[in-house]
Amino acid sequence: MATTPRRHEQAMRQSIAAEAARLMSDGALTDFHHAKRKAAARLGAGDTRNLPRNEEIEAALREHQRLFEADHQPRQLTHLRRMALEVMEAFADFRPRLVGPVLTGTAGSHTRVTLHLFSDTPEAVAFRLMDHRHPFDEGEVALRIGEAEQRLPSFRFPWGEDTEVEVVVFPERGIRQAPASPVDGHPMERAGREAVAGLLAGEGEPPA
Repeated sequence: MATTPRRHEQAMRQSIAAEAARLMSDGALTDFHHAKRKAAARLGAGDTRNLPRNEEIEAALREHQRLFEADHQPRQLTHLRRMALEVMEAFADFRPRLVGPVLTGTAGSHTRVTLHLFSDTPEAVAFRLMDHRHPFDEGEVALRIGEAEQRLPSFRFPWGEDTEVEVVVFPERGIRQAPASPVDGHPMERAGREAVAGLLAGEGEPPA
């Protein structure tokens, strides 16, 4: 049987995971590390070393959405996946892959659609956006690929009336090795157009 301090420690860990999940669900934070640190501070445990793992926070986020957002989160997820498929079709020649919460199912109303594109000339993506007179912001994203961290060009732009999109441009060979997931460190799950269309077909029409 766990000692009283151990039970208290476990309960606090669960509370931090739940509060971090709430912060991420509300859109206040999107980064697991910052969410767990802020949650610990709010709960008066800012000096604890026994923070929950990212996988625990993701599990708590799914539970939070099941309990408190079941009336709207599935509809929002379907909407974001539809927007993702539209963007993927527009950038089909860059072999787009959907990643992140929109793919894994934990996306909320504040989540952006994230896609990986593949081109040895990232400027081609910018030219495509400019050709369509689409406003965008250019930046970089740091991702761990194999044993090294790499900085890759990215573009953020609005899509439709209410969706933000971020595309990260990998070299052509980057399609063979996915970067590490921020959740568990394993290779990030990626889905092509057919897989995303399949997800949407399986969801059907969300309830009103």
